[in-house]
Amino acid sequence: MNISIQNKLSELLALPPELTQVSAIGSGHINSTWLLTSIDKQFIVQKLNTEVFKNPAQLVSNAKLIEQHLNAKQLQNNYPLEIIKHIATQNDEHLIKIDNAYYRVLNYISGSYSEDVVKNTQQSEQAAYAFGVFAQALQDFDAQQLHTVIPDFHNLAMRFEQLNTAITNNVVNRVKHCNGEIEYCLTQQHLITELSQVAKHIPLRVCHNDTKINNMLFCNTTHKAKAVIDLDTCMAGFWLYDFGDMVRTFCSPEAEDSTNLHNVVIRKDIFSAIVKGYVTPLKSSMSILEQESLLLGAKIMPLMLSVRFLTDYLNNDVYFKVSHAEHNLERAQNQLALYKNILSNEEWMHACLVDEKIQDTKNQ
Repeated sequence: MNISIQNKLSELLALPPELTQVSAIGSGHINSTWLLTSIDKQFIVQKLNTEVFKNPAQLVSNAKLIEQHLNAKQLQNNYPLEIIKHIATQNDEHLIKIDNAYYRVLNYISGSYSEDVVKNTQQSEQAAYAFGVFAQALQDFDAQQLHTVIPDFHNLAMRFEQLNTAITNNVVNRVKHCNGEIEYCLTQQHLITELSQVAKHIPLRVCHNDTKINNMLFCNTTHKAKAVIDLDTCMAGFWLYDFGDMVRTFCSPEAEDSTNLHNVVIRKDIFSAIVKGYVTPLKSSMSILEQESLLLGAKIMPLMLSVRFLTDYLNNDVYFKVSHAEHNLERAQNQLALYKNILSNEEWMHACLVDEKIQDTKNQ
């Protein structure tokens, strides 16, 4: 952040610019985030990525609606976590435009830390429980109030259409390098129909849509979950997406671009911890069908990401940042390995989901 923007933000927040400091914070890949410190006050400042979020006003509107709902729940002692809140400027603005860029200011939650990788079952269960508490607090919120900030974000059918277009165009002649991955992905399109059928019988929910471990703050002293953060992608959807993204990002011991494919597997103790954490606060609000649909989410999310990575590879890497020519292909192979491992463990995972007792994974 350059000094002129820093000074402008300080003035808008009635802070003395000469006593204000800024430092980068967080590991997000979309918005740029800083910690703004001035004497005894600290705030989070974000520059919104308008390439991803075409209408930043809608993003802020969504987040504020959720914030207000959670505040009301907290006043009723029905929401135990801390809440990310928007800070108004002296002009009572929550969206700030400076030099054709958009910024917002959020409260800083002190005494907390975040993680980029799940370290153990306790951490996994804590994070999943907090995402479940977040979902439960919003189960009586009309999800259709929310703007669709990223259209077709989890549209599996559209992702396959994009893959087929990329195969046809073959702009940099890469199809020959990934015929096996393409053929396998195309055989899995039955999940589109399965999702369509399930969607007819489960309610539309408020979904976080980015339930990675680094979107959770943990308490410095108790190490319990303290706050769900990054509400930018909150939209109407199905809880199976949030559950599936936790499984996708928590369960494998390898990074999503690791080429150690033999090690890209579902860690059963981590999966059990996710189930216990997420389902416990939601059981009173879910039908058996919706609870069972969570397994479908666990399959859809790695498959959809593999299709997206493969599509970008065929399109010459125009969406995801890459560090080498085969990076997106390696990501696709990684997510397909995870997907296949889920299929091989599907019976056990289903039993784990529908059984109130989280199964012992020893010797399995």
